[in-house]
Amino acid sequence: MDFSLTEEHIMIRDAARDFARTELLPGVIERDTHQRFPKEQVKKMGELGFLGMMADPKYGGGGMDTISYVLVMEELSKIDASASVIVSVNNSLVCWGLDTYANEAQKEKYLTKLTSGESIGAFCLSEPEAGSDATSQQTTAIDKGDHYILNGTKNWITSGSSADFFLVIAQTHKEKKHHGINAFIVEKTWEGFEIGTKEDKLGIRGSDTHSLIFNDVKVPKENRIGEDGFGFKFAMKTLSGGRIGIAAQALGIASGAYELARDYSKVRKAFGTEICNHQAIAFKLADMHTNITAARHLVMKSAWDKDQGNSYDMSSAMAKLFASQVAMDTTVEAIQVHGGNGYVKEYHVERLMRDAKITQIYEGTSEIQKIVISRGLLAD
Repeated sequence: MDFSLTEEHIMIRDAARDFARTELLPGVIERDTHQRFPKEQVKKMGELGFLGMMADPKYGGGGMDTISYVLVMEELSKIDASASVIVSVNNSLVCWGLDTYANEAQKEKYLTKLTSGESIGAFCLSEPEAGSDATSQQTTAIDKGDHYILNGTKNWITSGSSADFFLVIAQTHKEKKHHGINAFIVEKTWEGFEIGTKEDKLGIRGSDTHSLIFNDVKVPKENRIGEDGFGFKFAMKTLSGGRIGIAAQALGIASGAYELARDYSKVRKAFGTEICNHQAIAFKLADMHTNITAARHLVMKSAWDKDQGNSYDMSSAMAKLFASQVAMDTTVEAIQVHGGNGYVKEYHVERLMRDAKITQIYEGTSEIQKIVISRGLLAD
């Protein structure tokens, strides 16, 4: 494995870094405070190609590799994890799922709008009684011949009120358990579809997270993804790629906090010298940088596995497990380096700490990642 970046990788990374600093940084505190969706910034990210990076150029995608995607995710997440999670869901859950498994008609109708940023997508798996347990779907899709009738509730849906198209996982044949689950493309304007409560969250507050309610929503049969009963496999394969994006987000949050702490330590003085000259602070920075470097290697390895066509279930789970812990540890230490200033909003690190926590929860909690990893270890 050679993780040396190509000229194209460097160009993509630098474009994302410049965008984050010039477009995301201004107003990021205000968006966080008022839970304001970054609508204009998302539009610009679509114009830059950040919303359909890995999708086939035939459908407006960038045709880029996963390495490019994680580089963009890291740079955006250093500044605004609310914006980066929108990019993550649209890329690795929605666009990738459709590009990989949808039929030609579905790609032409939906994927082309999602890659350009004309429309935003959402992935609907979690339920009040079934978070990471995809086998326990209570949302039902009853087969009525040429259509399905969809009923149920989904929660914790990223871009819940801003999305136009929703990939919904539902149970059609309960007696078949996970073999009876299907995945559907649902449009926001369909009768019976209702946007529920907006969650007042600890972190990633600029990302609108809602519950969604489906009351006898009529879904045309042509909007089912894959064969009857394919939904569980669709969800699991899609989530494995989603973990790579969230691992990259965690890496970016950690990197952003470290850079703020490092730069602050060079200008803040105590006891007659800059605090970076005190061993207590210097050692904190050394630990941060070491852990971030290790996390970056795990994230890059999982992206490389995906690009090479290798199994990436374990590597993506390990990357997310470790990077999310590094994000929490680093942001806490970054606040400590800042002292009292780290506890106020204008220095940004308290927001990064709040944002870091969610990386240990969504796309499966840390405990779920350990289940995935241990199953892989014990498979032989």
